[in-house]
Amino acid sequence: MNYLSVENLAKYYGEQLLFEHVTFGIDKGQKIALIAKNGTGKSTLLNIITGRDMADEGAYTLRNDIRVAYLSQTTDIDNSKIVLDAVFSEESLQVQSIRAYESALNNVKLADNEENREKLQQAIDLMDTYKAWDFDARAKEVLHRFSIEDFFKKVGELSGGQQKKVALAKVLLSDADFLIMDEPTNHLDIEMIEWLENFLTTANTTLLMVTHDRFFLDKVCTEILELTSNGIVRYRGKYNYYLEKKQEFIANQLAEVEKNKNIYRRELEWMRSTPQARSTKSKSRIDNFERLKQKITVDLPQTDQAFAVKSERIGNKILEINNLDFNYEKGKPIIKDFSYIFKRGERCGVVGKNGSGKTTLIRLIANELKPTQGKITLGQTIHIGYYSQDEKDSQNNGKRIIDIVKEHAEMVRMSNGNLISASAFLNHFGFGYELQYTFYESLSGGQRRKLHLLMVLITNPNFLLLDEPTNDFDIDTLNILEDFLLHFEGCMLIVSHDRWFMDKLVDHIFIMEENGNIKDYYGNYTDYKISKQKENQQIKRQQKLEKAVESKPIKLPNPNKRTYKEEQEFNQLEKEIEQLEVLKKDLLEQLNNPALSPQKSMEISQQYADTDALLEEKTMRWLELSEKEAK
Repeated sequence: MNYLSVENLAKYYGEQLLFEHVTFGIDKGQKIALIAKNGTGKSTLLNIITGRDMADEGAYTLRNDIRVAYLSQTTDIDNSKIVLDAVFSEESLQVQSIRAYESALNNVKLADNEENREKLQQAIDLMDTYKAWDFDARAKEVLHRFSIEDFFKKVGELSGGQQKKVALAKVLLSDADFLIMDEPTNHLDIEMIEWLENFLTTANTTLLMVTHDRFFLDKVCTEILELTSNGIVRYRGKYNYYLEKKQEFIANQLAEVEKNKNIYRRELEWMRSTPQARSTKSKSRIDNFERLKQKITVDLPQTDQAFAVKSERIGNKILEINNLDFNYEKGKPIIKDFSYIFKRGERCGVVGKNGSGKTTLIRLIANELKPTQGKITLGQTIHIGYYSQDEKDSQNNGKRIIDIVKEHAEMVRMSNGNLISASAFLNHFGFGYELQYTFYESLSGGQRRKLHLLMVLITNPNFLLLDEPTNDFDIDTLNILEDFLLHFEGCMLIVSHDRWFMDKLVDHIFIMEENGNIKDYYGNYTDYKISKQKENQQIKRQQKLEKAVESKPIKLPNPNKRTYKEEQEFNQLEKEIEQLEVLKKDLLEQLNNPALSPQKSMEISQQYADTDALLEEKTMRWLELSEKEAK
């Protein structure tokens, strides 16, 4: 069943083309990611599909008998409403009963009298009548997951991040057939993102989503639409498949350009022949020459993987943190008794819930905050490059981009000793030569953040403090930034909720816990997550054993040795995992068959998602059993 059909959409801003020839369709059950460079019109395309903007050319058809919910970049919830009314915006009897129940419950908490208790009982009867308890429980779970506890607070009194979470909760609770979401992971910490990831993966819904979170994208979506200025390129597979096919596409483009260059050199000689011969030249051959000239000047993606600035020399002493304590006045401890000595070339990540102190740790090291107790000592040779979330930029208004960068450095020394111009450095990171001469205030929020980061990098630091450096960056920019940082020779401390970014760059992580403690774990985020899952499973098993011992004394088995049953399961899992991997590969090949019907594609996409989830579950169990000794 087709939910959305888009035919030859085009959009202009003034005379500037944003995109054209955009054609694609989405069927029931498909979960699709829309990706593109910043400024190429992803959000505009979603606004057109949802009727908030108009296309200049083309048309689209959205099935009119389905319910559509849209999460936009801009929160459009009425600030005068309380959270409860903002989330339950529909006027069904079920929603009305939930609203009445929550209101009555709150009144009893404020004043426990006979009148309020009677109203609460009436509200409970309504909840029973309309079978609203399950929906109320689900709503509370969603809001709790996003740390929204006060249902009666006005939306206007919430922070921007909390307002975005309320808007996201509203979309998730809408029971819509088709979800359209623009950057749903913004303002969420890793724990919230992982919950949302699981929610969308298991939800029986159709999804079109814009996101720069590659881990999230790879987990939730089974197809990728890449928006370019010339239309849509469709990849029937997950993000890793997209990367593989994208590299093949670039390689083919490079080969085609090289072939055209050889033809161009031959045709150029012909064009430069004597004037007498020129008068008899074939008009079609001249036209072909002009078209060939355009083909060899095509803008190809960056392929240099060793682009890195020269870092200042690092001495023996780098950074020492001794017995660090920090808390805001009359507040609970944010950091408690933390000590660490950084070593040469270390790449550390910082993770934790929102408000757990990640940014506070970075600001303490950057000397923006003073410790309550303890000491932070920098080595004499350390030159810190600090990228913060709240960079002040008003002083840049009225200046051109290239002039702003040249105030910091006209030439940039690279790791190989060569010097390149500030302009070439900007171009590598997506600020084309024409864009460099535009004024700062004309840049988008994402472009401004990227410029601030580049100005940190060109100062040749040897210790980078990066606080959420991936926010608002498109996937191409993230890949370039990762390649750049992989060749960085100094130390790094990175706060980020981007798990793909963290896995690729960090050696170990600091986990900010709620009691102010900081746990140090050697490995990347995925290693830590697997370790944490195994630890939780071990705790649950131990609790079951203790409960069994309390009820009936039994002889406990050796927990470090597989039982006969576990040995049988372990051997069976190896066979099943191998079969599932073969099935997953076969399904992916089927998905990439261009002759596949939409209905069959939907069925195979669902089968692929189910197979992927089952494979992950069995792999986790196999890892758990492999930790034990064989019987």
